[in-house]
Amino acid sequence: MNLIDLSLLGPPLLAGAVVLSTHVPLGRQVLARGIIFIDLAIAQLAGLGVILVYFMIEEPPGWAVQLSAFLAALGGSMGLRWAETRWADVLEALIGIVFVLAVTAALLILANDPHGGERLKDLLAGQLLWVTYDDLWAPIALSFAILALWFKGQSADNPTLFYLLFALSVTLSVQLVGVYLVFASLIIPAMATRRHGSLKAAYSVGLAGYLLGSIGSLLTDLPTGPSVVWAMAIGGITYGLLFGAGKLRENSPDVR
Repeated sequence: MNLIDLSLLGPPLLAGAVVLSTHVPLGRQVLARGIIFIDLAIAQLAGLGVILVYFMIEEPPGWAVQLSAFLAALGGSMGLRWAETRWADVLEALIGIVFVLAVTAALLILANDPHGGERLKDLLAGQLLWVTYDDLWAPIALSFAILALWFKGQSADNPTLFYLLFALSVTLSVQLVGVYLVFASLIIPAMATRRHGSLKAAYSVGLAGYLLGSIGSLLTDLPTGPSVVWAMAIGGITYGLLFGAGKLRENSPDVR
């Protein structure tokens, strides 16, 4: 790999760091609440918001795209928050239904769009290597605001604030990295470090996935988003085997 190739990694890695900055603590809370697939559902709703605005306006301004994505994600989040207070026992099933409805709605809207397949692919797999530094100023600023509210506002004890910040965070990330990487960034680092690992360890697993996946994508000319998902999964499994299993052995009772 030459220096030109290495220079391409700057914006994607910064985008990954921005996404992980909010998704790691949110993902740990998602696991604690037992609502694993909420990220897929809300990310898909944000993507549906993007598809809807392009369906209605041929060349929508950037603010309109972001607003449509946020309103769709916020509506879904608040709807699920309301459902959590009434049907907590079937919340995961409701989340799955929301995801399926959002996916099929996108397919129906794009059915007669000649560029529909490409647009859907971009929303699912993302275009990580095409992110520029200029694309990241607003997400960086908003990520700082989300983190400030998260850690200062005791979001773990405030379900409504959690769902609001979740919707905002996913809206920011889905157009940067795609639905698949939104899910991976939320769940894989949190899963890998759920028993024995700090936030620092979770961030490390996520960043290693973005770094190795992006390098692998440049070397093999394979899609970057799926490459990062696989690299992060392998990194998460490796962390669990090297650290989680070892600590479990240390803490297990001696039965001899």
